[in-house]
Amino acid sequence: MKEKILKALAQARDEVIFLQQSLTKFPAYGPNEGGIGEYHKAKWIEELVRSWGVTDIEHFDAVDERVPSKIRPNMVIRHKGKSDKTLWILGHMDVVPPGNESLWHTPPFEAVLDKEDDDIIRGRGVEDNQQAIVSGLLILHELTKNSFVPDLSFALFLVADEETRNTYGINHVLTQNPELIKKDDLVLVPDFGTPEGDLIEIGEKGVLWLKIEIEGKQCHGSTPDEGINAFVAMSDMVLQVKETEEYFSTRNPLFTPDRTTLVPTRHEENVPNINTISGKEVFYLDCRILPEHGTQEVIAKVGELARKIEEKYKVSIRISVDNLEESSPATDENAEVVQKLKAAISSVYGRNCKTGGVGGSTVGCKIRTLGIPVAVWSSAIPNYHQPNEGSKISHALGDAKTFAHLLFE
Repeated sequence: MKEKILKALAQARDEVIFLQQSLTKFPAYGPNEGGIGEYHKAKWIEELVRSWGVTDIEHFDAVDERVPSKIRPNMVIRHKGKSDKTLWILGHMDVVPPGNESLWHTPPFEAVLDKEDDDIIRGRGVEDNQQAIVSGLLILHELTKNSFVPDLSFALFLVADEETRNTYGINHVLTQNPELIKKDDLVLVPDFGTPEGDLIEIGEKGVLWLKIEIEGKQCHGSTPDEGINAFVAMSDMVLQVKETEEYFSTRNPLFTPDRTTLVPTRHEENVPNINTISGKEVFYLDCRILPEHGTQEVIAKVGELARKIEEKYKVSIRISVDNLEESSPATDENAEVVQKLKAAISSVYGRNCKTGGVGGSTVGCKIRTLGIPVAVWSSAIPNYHQPNEGSKISHALGDAKTFAHLLFE
């Protein structure tokens, strides 16, 4: 049975292309970014697997009045094995917006083969996170059409809202259903990967996004003494953020970079014309926080910097939390899921994998807080969130074979 599945998966190139092209048609980004959500994408997936004969589908949808469907879909699609012990593959159905479409060589929501490398298919979402969904669907299709009963049960867990805080996705599902995943299950999140595919992520930093609003006094550009230039105050604060970051001197070799980071990112538009001095500025900090530090400690230090800027420039500064996800305990590198995944990767790809942590956040973080070991791994280009996002067809096939190995004791 195992060898038959592996052989079939190796020959499923056309199915990968079909799935990627079908999934990419849905602009499944959320209302925070002006989108309509994941409903139509989830509906298509459910209709597809039901056409294969799959009936064990459970919904954990979250109400969201901001989208036309009024729901953000979350679903678990199961195939029963000999044991109730389950191999979970988690994928998120939402994507990020395409960004500046002039940077795309092809329409972002149309998956197309790369002209120079037909192993690569391009389109928004093909790697983040449709590659994971495709690999899971390939396994599910082989199990159902052949009526295979593997040693472990199989569950494809598809969630919404991963790209914007997880409120309507994994956090919603596991807050209401904390016993959904059992502690001895094998949990894989294929939402991170290196070009070499040689790193299994077992730990994640905390994520903190801060919105910083600086109020000065707007005036004409010819009379700067009559105003308070919020742009200048903001610029000074941005330059001093690096010094605030250096306060957090702890280093943790599990992560790269091995420190807590505070990075200025987005800046909102201020005045529309050149001859007006800005009276208000808004910018954001993206903070990735080691488990050794608390988010409140970071907020306090940024607050100290804000007070200095207020005093120096006579502005007022308001700091608010745009997003906060505490770090979770790292998965033990000797956990069953990590060791079995290492063996499967070695068998399929011939690679020896190391373990490590990342600054990015995945749905694995919420699961780890429940005391359940999670391995985050995939083969990736990687080019998440970039224009002309691409995914290798061979990666989807190889990863599916890797995951399928774990279904058999």
